[in-house]
Amino acid sequence: MSKRPSRSLLFWMLLLLSASAGAQTYPSKAVRLVVGFPPGGATDVVARALGQKMSEAFGQPVIIDNRAGAASNIATELVATSPRDGYTLLMGTISLAINASLYKNLPYDALKDLAPVSQVTSAPFLLVLHPSVPARTVKEFIALAKARPGQLNFASAGNGSGAHLFAEMFRSMAGIDIVHVPYKGAAPATTAVLSGETPFMFDNIVTTLPLARSGKFRALAVTTLTRASAAPDIPTVAEAGVPGYDANSWFGVFAPAGAPPAVINRLHTELVRILKAPDVKERLASFGAEPVGSDPARFAAFFRNEVAKWGKVVRDSGARID
Repeated sequence: MSKRPSRSLLFWMLLLLSASAGAQTYPSKAVRLVVGFPPGGATDVVARALGQKMSEAFGQPVIIDNRAGAASNIATELVATSPRDGYTLLMGTISLAINASLYKNLPYDALKDLAPVSQVTSAPFLLVLHPSVPARTVKEFIALAKARPGQLNFASAGNGSGAHLFAEMFRSMAGIDIVHVPYKGAAPATTAVLSGETPFMFDNIVTTLPLARSGKFRALAVTTLTRASAAPDIPTVAEAGVPGYDANSWFGVFAPAGAPPAVINRLHTELVRILKAPDVKERLASFGAEPVGSDPARFAAFFRNEVAKWGKVVRDSGARID
């Protein structure tokens, strides 16, 4: 004589069936992709390139929601505390890894409160100068900085931003004395270098390469260990004078921790398919971003390493925002 399942077992069976059915029909409504920076910046550009294709794949709107402020902490908190159903996603950046050490009292724990879905792109920063600076190579620039200790200023999007810490790592590894000038965002920092108010900066290739190609900036090097496919003529910092220098800007999609695994896998599968599409690859390549499409486990491991790496740079630089 067979035994009837217990009420507890029936409950869990129904819960699993419900979750499976929900994942199969995902998404059944609009998906929100939250961006922690203003429209027009590198993160927004990548998010909109992917969002359009995601909408086509899902048959549902993918709404880009710009929640700028506090180096993307406002956007991150919003996603970290959203329902765990996969309908609110974060376009994360290197700032997410930096903020874990930079801010003393964050209202979220990125390693615990977010579920990595996929690293979608990788993009180097460029070391760019105002054309009036008398240096045409990294070695010449280092020599100039050593001849003028404490006299060369660099612009950044703010204290603890990627632009700030990429330069701090360069300062430390090159053994030079340069001065940080933080601005309220990447746009005013870029304007400062374009006008010659501040002589140089590190910033994302997505926004700096067009300015370098037009002659408004002089690009000396890319920050990754390998040259950028969008700019193969520009050497890396490592090969041009600072061996071992490697700093990578990246973009990746996160969901709130606890989102159904089937939903995470659906998102990852679609993102990989989208990133392989020739028109998407061409669009990303046009502004210097390389498609990645890593799986959730690999992206999670990468993100943990980034948090540890930039935590050391933050501590060494003395940067802190309370």
